[in-house]
Amino acid sequence: MLGRLSRFLIALALVIPLWGGEKPASISGYVRNTSGVPQMGAMVEVLSSSARALRVFTDDKGFYSATAILPGTYNIRVSAPSFLPALRERVGLAAGSNVIVNLTLTTLFDAVQAAPWRGPADEDDWKWVLRSASNRPILRAVEENSSAEYPSVQHSSVHHTSKDGEGSGASDVKGTLTFVAGSPSEGYGSASDMSTDFSVEKSMFSSDTVGLAGDVGYGDGTPAAVLRASYQHAMSNGSQPELALTMRSLPSPNVNFRNGSLQALALTTADQFALGDVVELKFGSELQTIQFMGHVTAFRPFGSADVHVSENTVVEYAYASSEPDNRTEKGFESAPADLSESQPRMTIASFSPALERAHHQEVSVSHRSGGTNLQLAVYADRIADPALTGVGAVTADGGDVLPDPYSGTFSYQGHDLNTHGVRIVAQRKLNSAVTATLDYGYGGALELDRPEVTLHEAQEYTNVRNHHTAAGKFSGTLPRSKTRWIASYRWINGQALTPVDLFNASAGQADPYLSLFVRQPIPGTGFLPCHMDAMIDIRNLLAQGYVPVMGQDGRTVYLVQSARAVRGGVSFTF
Repeated sequence: MLGRLSRFLIALALVIPLWGGEKPASISGYVRNTSGVPQMGAMVEVLSSSARALRVFTDDKGFYSATAILPGTYNIRVSAPSFLPALRERVGLAAGSNVIVNLTLTTLFDAVQAAPWRGPADEDDWKWVLRSASNRPILRAVEENSSAEYPSVQHSSVHHTSKDGEGSGASDVKGTLTFVAGSPSEGYGSASDMSTDFSVEKSMFSSDTVGLAGDVGYGDGTPAAVLRASYQHAMSNGSQPELALTMRSLPSPNVNFRNGSLQALALTTADQFALGDVVELKFGSELQTIQFMGHVTAFRPFGSADVHVSENTVVEYAYASSEPDNRTEKGFESAPADLSESQPRMTIASFSPALERAHHQEVSVSHRSGGTNLQLAVYADRIADPALTGVGAVTADGGDVLPDPYSGTFSYQGHDLNTHGVRIVAQRKLNSAVTATLDYGYGGALELDRPEVTLHEAQEYTNVRNHHTAAGKFSGTLPRSKTRWIASYRWINGQALTPVDLFNASAGQADPYLSLFVRQPIPGTGFLPCHMDAMIDIRNLLAQGYVPVMGQDGRTVYLVQSARAVRGGVSFTF
């Protein structure tokens, strides 16, 4: 009788918490090896902070399920003969939830093999670099003094893979300081001809990252300045929400141009997570408020969905409402979004300000076949009040142009651009130090219907015409000197005022015409607590694609896809 009473009291003690309102949770998933073969009979342990373990075993399909678990945080460990144990830490269970945790077992040989070397052109440019539930190799070959980081060693996944380099550095504080001089070529709102870029990031509590970045220019009066503060949190379910606040101040283009200085504040939110091992979602938005000859507010959403249809094939849908940053690969990594790019893109017409508003939709298929990477994409663009770039001596007195006080360029409001097009990209690593990329595109670009027009009437005679464009790009690193270089040439048939495929963010992206970039580590600086690099960035070296128009004073000025520019500096990485 006493024994029955004891068992009744124990059972009552176990179910009372459930009656109290906390519904039990469950954990389930599949256990496979690195080749994706299900592992039958693997032992899965659900460990709590009190060191108590709930043990279950996988069936013939590698599936396991642990039920009736109280809400809380648990570690999951899986083991099987001939394999190394795998561990997933800090899996949070809410009341009544069912969390799917897929785990991958590796052998000792799998863990110590080296991953293939990847150069700068391969980092994040291709969507076929798949997220996987399998363990990543411990060893990875990278360039000496490279900015690439080592990936964290993972032994399991909760339907996501952690970001490369997370938690891998020897220090939780990273910083860069760059002194840059030269002429930018983006029109009004470009970076100063001399500026200091800085960036500081600090990891907190193993899952949080805070950052502060800026670009401060020099010059008479009020210099141009950009500041960006950001916060990112890595959640246990794979989500990585990020919040950033960017403040930008640009001087007036003319001392007599009333209220011509630009003050902009942008709040950016972004997140990304994966649904199983098949779908990866990235999305966010930017809310801009701009004070420029009045007040303008803009909402810019963006997002993408990747579907991994096979190990080597990815289908992606992407939406964007602002032109992408294309300089990160060149080493100007002063911030998550390059602060030296011209944003927001403003123009005026008859002294009325306008903000460039864009909508880009794209569907692409990326495939890896041996050492060759291929991409086919179709897109549709709709851009209202596009900001064209001009070169020449102009003033803002006519109310049609915005001169840039630093670069000698100006911004001019073009005709609305509505077009669709196609892109084909092929990339191949020729050897361990050189990568070649070819890009072909066909789509609409703005061009003048007739020659010898004045700048005032250029918009009236500007229309959309389809153009062919092709680009060849070679990039690599010299083995001995560790010089990082990129050389590209983009051709277009005809004299277009804008590039074809403005939103090209693939590996085939290249500036119009002949461009060069060199980043050289400075030797003999080992005694310093940082890495020193010298950089030079040359755009449109041969000054091609200049379309002449008549200025207000009768002198010739030019509208260009990209003005010739030379920019360089010295960077310190701590």
